[in-house]
Amino acid sequence: MQRVFEINQNNLPTETGEFWTAKQRAGHPIHEVSYRACFKPQLPAYFIRRHCAPEAAVYDPFMGRGTTLIEAQLHGCRAIGNDANPLCKVLAAPRLNPPALSEVQERLKQAELPSDAEKDAALHDDLLAFFHEETLREIYGWRAYFRRGKLDAADAWIQMVACGRLTGHSPGFFSVYTLPPNLAASPASQRKINARRGQTPEYRDTRALILRKSKSLLRRPLPTHYRRGDALLLTGSADSAPQIPDGSVDLVVTSPPFLDTVDYMRDNWLRMWFCGLEPPSGVSVWQLRSLSEWTARMVGVFAELRRTLKADGLVAFEVGEVRRGSVLLEEAVVRAALEGGLSPSRLLINEQRFTKTANCWGVSNNRKGTNSNRIVVLKKG
Repeated sequence: MQRVFEINQNNLPTETGEFWTAKQRAGHPIHEVSYRACFKPQLPAYFIRRHCAPEAAVYDPFMGRGTTLIEAQLHGCRAIGNDANPLCKVLAAPRLNPPALSEVQERLKQAELPSDAEKDAALHDDLLAFFHEETLREIYGWRAYFRRGKLDAADAWIQMVACGRLTGHSPGFFSVYTLPPNLAASPASQRKINARRGQTPEYRDTRALILRKSKSLLRRPLPTHYRRGDALLLTGSADSAPQIPDGSVDLVVTSPPFLDTVDYMRDNWLRMWFCGLEPPSGVSVWQLRSLSEWTARMVGVFAELRRTLKADGLVAFEVGEVRRGSVLLEEAVVRAALEGGLSPSRLLINEQRFTKTANCWGVSNNRKGTNSNRIVVLKKG
């Protein structure tokens, strides 16, 4: 795709083109853990390759599943991540310090799951809409197993994989057919799905499925420099990360909560239950419906990013498209960044053609055949 250069209405230089591959699985397979609204690994890789030397500090204040962090370590950089949702640390940390597959296999053989693990009386009947009774007994067992104390690398990995295998739409998941794994259905919705499809949950061997997914995630060797052990993962608000020293970050690559699009807590209710997680006291996962409220919250985020950035630091702030393009968040980003002390440098619009039909969302690619990322690039002002 040819690159197009222009100046937009905010006097921001704009470059449109195809800057990274459209191939869905071109990144390292260790990325392949589902989470809502995550971007492709090629996006942070593009900026890391162009802005970072080895050992640079790369930060994502809305880390989600940890895509930016994993790419940072793959490129020999130090990873720093933050998210208000504590589930994100469960999903990201084990993949930043993965055990050997042989360790996972051995631990799966050795792990003793309590056969009398306590049922969740309030949810048990609802959970049976998703899981066979014997599968659910194993899930209760894993849940109790992970609560014994601090997890080592092998147990943390198994918890992460099990968490991602809870529900989905293939026999590779613990559940009967349901929504994609990053969007847990409610029990009422699942009962409707079961009735419509005439299905009942079948038994799934959780150990076998955890091992299968582990083999997939680790099927390609990692660079020798990957297992650094120095990643900093925080659970808190993006506008306050005092654990990160002033002027210590080389590059920020992130995508914030989109305007009224995703309810991260509701979508992950089953994973949160499995891991026994609640948002930390005084911290909430943002779901902002007002553009003015969204912009105001981002001012605080940008002020905090300015504090953490080095003098020549860079921010790549991906905003995508919301409300079918009727709201261009990059305009709000420019206003908020300026108020927060950062200088907008350019707008990068990555456009790709794709052909896979998203039947589950009712999207026809004959009409909507373009997948785009809109990234506002900011510098320390």
